[in-house]
Amino acid sequence: MSTLAWQKSSYCAQGNSCVHIAADQGSVALTESGDPTGAILRTSPSAWAALIRTVKETHPRD
Repeated sequence: MSTLAWQKSSYCAQGNSCVHIAADQGSVALTESGDPTGAILRTSPSAWAALIRTVKETHPRD
């Protein structure tokens, strides 16, 4: 497996208790902390985009 380039969510406060995402060979990888060796959830780019679109529609950012 290649090394993933993790990005921290812009909704995170200080610290590592938040969502990190990375693109990984046609999928989107997510982890719940700053430790990319922990549990990693993978989904399709279209499913990820649908989730983000729904969240933005139902919870607009201030």
